[in-house]
Amino acid sequence: MTNELLSDGFPFADGVLDGRTALVCGASKGIGRACALMLARAGARVVACARSADALDSLVAEMHGEGHEAVALDLEDVDAVREAVASLGTIHILLNNSGGPPGGPLLENTLEDFEGPFRRHLHAAHTITQALVPGMEEAGTGRIVNIISTSVREPIDNIGLSNTLRGAMASWAKSLSRELPPCVTINNIMPGFTDTDRLGSLAASISEHTGKPVEDVRDDWMSGVPIQRLIDPLETAAAVTWLCLPSSGAVRGISLAVDGGRMRSI
Repeated sequence: MTNELLSDGFPFADGVLDGRTALVCGASKGIGRACALMLARAGARVVACARSADALDSLVAEMHGEGHEAVALDLEDVDAVREAVASLGTIHILLNNSGGPPGGPLLENTLEDFEGPFRRHLHAAHTITQALVPGMEEAGTGRIVNIISTSVREPIDNIGLSNTLRGAMASWAKSLSRELPPCVTINNIMPGFTDTDRLGSLAASISEHTGKPVEDVRDDWMSGVPIQRLIDPLETAAAVTWLCLPSSGAVRGISLAVDGGRMRSI
């Protein structure tokens, strides 16, 4: 799947995002990395952001095209985020994405447990969006996409803090969709069970809290997924890229599931 989506099976016209610059947060691995690769393949100049400078350097070296940039940044440091974004110039595409909090029963979380995840997700996304929207409006185009979760519609057991956070992000984005300039869209992607390191750590966390073997946790997940497999991160990245196309300007304020049909709700 990975090679097909980035080469012979590339689902978009070559150069469809030429002339656009994309800021991809959480780009060092998983869905963020896949999105950076896909957007670059579509012709965008990518500014890849994450905490790991080494991982970003290897990503930039792998990207299609030239002019890409790596920015090592901790999204929990709002002042650093504000300073970094101010130096980037015009950004046409923003992908808000960051690692989720550990699993476990919500009642076991303290108020302090909420602080870091909310800073690197909601607070960082709001700070970056506020800074970039004026430039998007001046350029006449802007696309903002947030990586959240299917849990905003169907809460997932044993990840209560993540459910809460993703729901806040979804409501934030829907509210902004009514306020942003006409040329700037904001939408959400809701990944299902995707083949990433995050999914492995989440399975381990649930196993630790429930006593259920990791293999059984994964089997329970797959039993509810009609496609009967994990999703390739590049499949998610293809949906993100579609939302960023010039022709997707009428798609605004939606939450699009890439979940293999897991959700039962309409």
